[in-house]
Amino acid sequence: MKASGCEVELSRNRFTNQEAFMSHANATLTPITRLRMARLVVDRGWTYASAAKMFMVAPRTAKKWADRYRTEGQAGMADRSSRPHASPNKTRPALVRRIVRLRWRQRLGPVQIAGRLGMQASTVHVVLVRCRINRLSHIDRVTGEPLRRYEHPHPGSLIHVDVTKFGNIPDGGGHKFLTRQQSKLNARATARRTGERGKNSEPRIGTAFVHTVIDDHSRVAYAEICTDETAATAIGVLERAVAWFAEHGVTVERVLSDNGSCYRSYAWRDACAELDIVHKRTRPYRPQTNGKIERFHRTLGDGWAYARFYDSTEQRNIALPGWLHFYNHHRAHSAIGAKPPITRLTNVPGHHS
Repeated sequence: MKASGCEVELSRNRFTNQEAFMSHANATLTPITRLRMARLVVDRGWTYASAAKMFMVAPRTAKKWADRYRTEGQAGMADRSSRPHASPNKTRPALVRRIVRLRWRQRLGPVQIAGRLGMQASTVHVVLVRCRINRLSHIDRVTGEPLRRYEHPHPGSLIHVDVTKFGNIPDGGGHKFLTRQQSKLNARATARRTGERGKNSEPRIGTAFVHTVIDDHSRVAYAEICTDETAATAIGVLERAVAWFAEHGVTVERVLSDNGSCYRSYAWRDACAELDIVHKRTRPYRPQTNGKIERFHRTLGDGWAYARFYDSTEQRNIALPGWLHFYNHHRAHSAIGAKPPITRLTNVPGHHS
């Protein structure tokens, strides 16, 4: 039985405004078109061949959608998952656990894991993707466990503090840009000038202790170059950092440190209490908890300490404030949407300078 042109047009207009289901990108029929075809067969008595010819599909396709419409109604026109009900060749759970264990504990790639387990590397890759550990950047380098990233909700909710060390630079430059021989000659000349000698009268250039503070939410950083890492020095840096953040409209609530002696002292505890700051320490031998400032130290070394040739420690020290301004105000930070850290603070004086 065939319908007239008016009936077909009426059928089309009736379903034009109905909400469509999601359909496969390469599907010949959309859910709405399937419904039109099924209703022509079920409600109007068309044959499978006639309906199939009109919609340019096979008769068995028309029968399939008509049968679904009879049993399920309009809901049966939606796409179904193509996943099979049973997968007898799927990788066994015990083998999946072995793959994951090798990935986590030994950080092996699909080829290495496949060689050890006697299977295809493509199968191992599929398992790693399914478990979301196909990229090594998603796994902790030390423990092999998946990374658990966190970020506090607003500036000042938590600041990280730590100390990193850089060797002082002898007059004329050090070994990073000069030969070892020339660096030793410069060190001897500097020791003669300063009179600083170490064990066995060897020239002693000294160490720069850079106390760093970074805000967890915004990644805004504060740093000072000091001559030691005692509790008194660390407390002074904390007090000045808190005042500096206050000038930028940030109230510090918590501070996270490692288990260094200066941060375990009673003086540090009392200073935090006086500043109304809650002090937290990382788990022993777990620097990843303080990872944001550890990563900042690497950026500090690459961008400031070892970025160019300095012919003296003083010249390097003078360059630090300018680099910190660049880091806070102009350097795109990948962890915060490729924007400078200062953009996460609002109403900051000199924001765009």
